[in-house]
Amino acid sequence: MFTGIVEATGRVTAVDEGDDGRRLRIETDDIAAFSHGQSVAVDGVCLTVEEHGTGWFSVFLAEETVARTSLAGREEDDRVNLERALPADGRLDGHIVQGHVDTITEVVAVEQVGEDYRYTFTLPEGHERYVAEKGSVALDGVSLTVASVDDDAGTFDVALIPTTHAETTLGAREPGDEVNVEVDVVAKYVERLDTYQD
Repeated sequence: MFTGIVEATGRVTAVDEGDDGRRLRIETDDIAAFSHGQSVAVDGVCLTVEEHGTGWFSVFLAEETVARTSLAGREEDDRVNLERALPADGRLDGHIVQGHVDTITEVVAVEQVGEDYRYTFTLPEGHERYVAEKGSVALDGVSLTVASVDDDAGTFDVALIPTTHAETTLGAREPGDEVNVEVDVVAKYVERLDTYQD
């Protein structure tokens, strides 16, 4: 489990394409050590560390991950958000994030409002009902609050504080860019339970 509080960003330094998926090597100076088999969220996607060394680790993206997430388009020198799994005694400062990306969405507009930044995204097709004003959503692994939803326009807005804008990859996103979306898992379970009520 993750919280959507990004620990650091990393840089993709190698991409290995294969018939069964992709392998990424990622470098970061901000996380001291990795271990084989540990879970790490890369742009919000829960992946397993295969190999690692000082300041780097590698992960494998299965076909499903490539098909469903924006990691299919990550190339050398791209920056990615990183978060290690939440320890049992850790603080849940964001919201419950599983690292199971539901789909991708697109940046529609970016506007600076005072010191903050307002980002507009398309409502993710098939997942519109899970995006609610003042609800939680993870975008590229960043825990955010939905500021507003415009069902007629098919968009929703989030506000980024200066720290989030500067310290995550969202600050570099522009209209037309794709980002990973994980909707609030609590909303999905509530809907599922409601389906089976008498």
